[in-house]
Amino acid sequence: MEILKNNNFKKLMIGKATSIIGSNLQQFALSLYVFAMTGSATIFASMLAISTLPRILLSPIAGVFGDWFDRKKTIVRLDLLNGLIIGIYAIYFYLNNGLTITSIYVLVVLLEIVEIFFGSAMGAVVPSIVEKEELFQANSVRTMIGSAANIISPILASSLYGLLGLQVILIVNSISFILSALLELSIDIPKFNKEPEKVDFKNFKIDFLDGINLLKQQKLLLNIIAFGVFLNFSLSPLLSVGLIFIVIEMLGASEVQYGVISAIFASSLLISPILFGKRAQKIDIGKLLIMTFFVIGGIIVVLSYFTTSTFIGQFNNSLIPLIIVTSIMFITGLLVTVVNISLSTMFQTLVPREFLGRVGSVMDLGLIASIPIGQVLFGIVVDIYSPAFAVFLVGIIVLGATIYFRKPFLGINKEETQCDLNSIQSKVE
Repeated sequence: MEILKNNNFKKLMIGKATSIIGSNLQQFALSLYVFAMTGSATIFASMLAISTLPRILLSPIAGVFGDWFDRKKTIVRLDLLNGLIIGIYAIYFYLNNGLTITSIYVLVVLLEIVEIFFGSAMGAVVPSIVEKEELFQANSVRTMIGSAANIISPILASSLYGLLGLQVILIVNSISFILSALLELSIDIPKFNKEPEKVDFKNFKIDFLDGINLLKQQKLLLNIIAFGVFLNFSLSPLLSVGLIFIVIEMLGASEVQYGVISAIFASSLLISPILFGKRAQKIDIGKLLIMTFFVIGGIIVVLSYFTTSTFIGQFNNSLIPLIIVTSIMFITGLLVTVVNISLSTMFQTLVPREFLGRVGSVMDLGLIASIPIGQVLFGIVVDIYSPAFAVFLVGIIVLGATIYFRKPFLGINKEETQCDLNSIQSKVE
């Protein structure tokens, strides 16, 4: 890929790959550690659920701060802070011969708070160091790195945890963040931040309202956020709760079989940018989104038939239904990845770099908040009706959202310009 000739981007991705793998190792190892202590995986799941609370509360603040302060200094300092926090926990583990459940809760929340502010600044870094026409490639590489880390990390974590224990993994993760910070120090990141003369509530309110006015002015941004929320609300439950229920409960797959299916699905997220990256760039992003969503919605509607008891009952064993479901989920993963990359690219293209922290935090908040709501409703529909009906409903929601948002997205062209900053500022003044 041409984008990898950009040394700043390459260094940034190497640093992020290092810290992502370290974080995934730690999260997987912590889940094993908590399960070994309590015999309950639910406790660790509750920790992750509780960690969404600070994101809801702090995202607006983090968005403004991300636009205020020098983004290079911010990401370097926060990576070092992550390394320090985890390093302190490694020492605590050594001194106390382990971690308490309470201390793990505190660790998860602390790291989530740091990640909120880091993500706000980081979201504006990539559009600052690559050209506009390179954004799709850049987002594709980021997606591939994240997907590869998700595939590699469980294998590495289970091996390291079994051989060396949690303390070593904490040390490894601490070092990974420090290495990431050192790499970021050598990156040349243009300064687009606008630091206020005084950091107080008045200036915070003014700049926060600037971001809201941007959304009011640029209706397409609201459509992007709403479309992303629909994607997370409908598809996330299917790809998490739904997949587990269908594969294990309905088709009777073993844990090993489910692991293989999960790995196949995860590989689709890695392969998608390689298969569709160059082709996708030749299509207007709006048309690409609508076409892809129509196909995704149709595939999910078809999937609902293959999850009915009528279809499954035709076979003596679950092998053929498992192959069919796995194939459909693999294709869905390929297409969803294209959608995610396209939405990110469109968002970064439209939003001025001075506003990426504020507007990005609003988008992230909507996306994250929609996931648990969708999961709860998906579970209710499964309990009251059937898994097949729940899957069918997801397909209908996707198709309905695609039809609803079709007009504004098909009106987008490759030369879509950023919004007028002067008009935004005049409204605030």
